Formats: sequence, structure tokens, C-alpha cells
Amino acid sequence: MQPSEGEARRARYFDPALLAKLDNLFFRARTVVEGLMSGLHRSPYVGSSVEFYEHREYSPGDDIRHIDWKAYGRFDRYYIKEHEEETNLECHILLDCSGSMDYRSNGVSKFEYGCYLSASLAYLLLRQQDSVGLAAFAEDVLWSWPPRSGLGRVRELTEKLEEIAPGGHTSIATVLPKVLGGIRKRGVMVVISDLFDSPEALDAALKQMRYRGNEVIVFHVLDPDELEFPFKGLTVFRDMEEERRTLVDPLALREEYLRQVHEFVRGMERTCRAHEIDYVLLNTHTPLDKALVRFLARRKPGAR
Repeated sequence: MQPSEGEARRARYFDPALLAKLDNLFFRARTVVEGLMSGLHRSPYVGSSVEFYEHREYSPGDDIRHIDWKAYGRFDRYYIKEHEEETNLECHILLDCSGSMDYRSNGVSKFEYGCYLSASLAYLLLRQQDSVGLAAFAEDVLWSWPPRSGLGRVRELTEKLEEIAPGGHTSIATVLPKVLGGIRKRGVMVVISDLFDSPEALDAALKQMRYRGNEVIVFHVLDPDELEFPFKGLTVFRDMEEERRTLVDPLALREEYLRQVHEFVRGMERTCRAHEIDYVLLNTHTPLDKALVRFLARRKPGAR
């Protein structure tokens, strides 16, 4: 199905529910990125994309002869000046495909939103001659493609994503060593997940990513229902990973639920901050341009 003229016009706002009506995942990704980049030409984010990776932050063991002292004087941080043939960014996207990601309240599930975001990021990076790899995971790695460059890669990735049906448990601690084992070059690792795993497992996994010298960005995707708990009257809640069902009175639980969700989110923020990881909380009503502009802002020189 091709979008109507009105839909195509409104797609500039990257509403996830509207994107779901468009033809296919590749078309959605192209719509988001090309519309976003057109808008950025008139925004303060011009030039803030990954192209600045002609420099990378110094890591212990790097040859100090390659430190750019001018960059140090400007940003008060040590940066290594890489040769032109080494400047292409390598990005690894890790997409959570567990059962809990299948929840939806507005017609777009967390998993579908994660697919839109993954495809849009891939399109954005590949159109700038960077390389992108993607791993889909739940209890284990469902499939993993190593980084490749070229825009034709986007169609391959989107076609594969459209074949996946979310299910199973989230187990980042199990998955991460397998993904890291195949990475030979430091780059950017993007995690897209609702992070429904044990705090201890998440802390260890994120710490391991950073220990390997990668820059890490976490997109924490939650549904508005999970953030606001708008339920009223007796409601049956189903655990989408365990298939357990519980009848509860939401009004009796709402205050404590919201307290725990607040602590969950704040806890993830603290964990990411402790490991110098960029954390972006998104709900599935968040327009995709906001998510991508935040990502682009992280790519600015000296941005943390």
C-alpha cells in the first residue's frame, strides 16, 4: 500500500502510528531519515552527524603520538587523530525481540517502534558511508549480521526485521558476550530494548560494552501504559514472557506501581551515567525525529 498524499505530508512529523500505515519498513526508514535530514539543514544540528569521527577519544594503549593537541586544547579531552581510511564509523545495533516488546496500547508495539528506530538509524548511517551491523535477541541471539556499508544493506536488514515475531525472555547477559565476541573494531553500540532484565545483569552487560572501548547508546523503549498506568476497574494482566495472568484492582496498585517504574527508570539512568553511557528514554508515542536528533546530538565533538 502506498501512502496517500495527506499521509505522506503528515509523515514529516514521524508519528509512529502513521508510519505503521506506510508500505514497508524500508519505506518508513527512508521517509524518516530523508525528512529529518532535510529539516536539519535549517537547524542548529547541521554537521552534528557521525562525520566527526575523524577523531576518536583516547583509550589506554593508544599511541600518544597520534593525540591531537589542538583538540585537547579546545575540549579538554584527549582525542586520537585517525587516518582517513580508518575514519568510517562501525555501528552495532542490538534490538530486543523478547515477548515483552510485543506490548502495544496505541497500535504500535514496542517491538515495531524498535524496528522503525533500528531501520532509521541504519539508513542514516549507511547514507554517510558508515557501516552497520544488527543483532536481534531475546533469550539468545536470534540472528546477527556483521557490519557492512552501502545503502543496499538497509533493504536487507528491513526485510529480515519484518520476518521476526517477538517472543521469549529478555537475557542481555546471555546475549552480549556472543555479540561482543564477533566485534574486532571499537565503534558505537546501540541497544534498543525495554530493559526488562535483572538490574545486576544489565549493569554487568553495559559495563562490559564500555570496557571494550565502545561508545554505547541505550534507547529505553516503553509503552505509555507502562509509564502512566491509566487502567481503571478490575483488569487481568498477562505476563508476556511467562504467560501468567493476574486479576488486580489497578487503583489499589497505581501509586506503588508508578513509584517502582520511576525508580526503575532513574536506576537505569544512574547505571548508564556511571558507565558513561548515553541513555534516552522513549515511549512509543515519541516521534522518531526526536529520537534521531538526540542520537545526532551525541555525535557532536565534545558531546557527552
